[in-house]
Amino acid sequence: MKIDERGQIVIPKELRDTLGLSPSTEVDFRIEDDAIVLRKVPKKLALEKWTGYCAASLAELGVSSGDEFIAEVRGE
Repeated sequence: MKIDERGQIVIPKELRDTLGLSPSTEVDFRIEDDAIVLRKVPKKLALEKWTGYCAASLAELGVSSGDEFIAEVRGE
């Protein structure tokens, strides 16, 4: 396996299938000893980066959470 001109490599299909890696899967790289380790980021951690992302917009609408906004839109 070689790194291409753009610094990219292809993860073999067998490994992608075994680990459940798809084009939208978030992964993490780290260095351990003298190796690069790639790991699949658990969904929960992948979603954490979005925490609070809409807080300012929701505040402008006068609601404190996404759930409150959805309930208001539904007329609940």
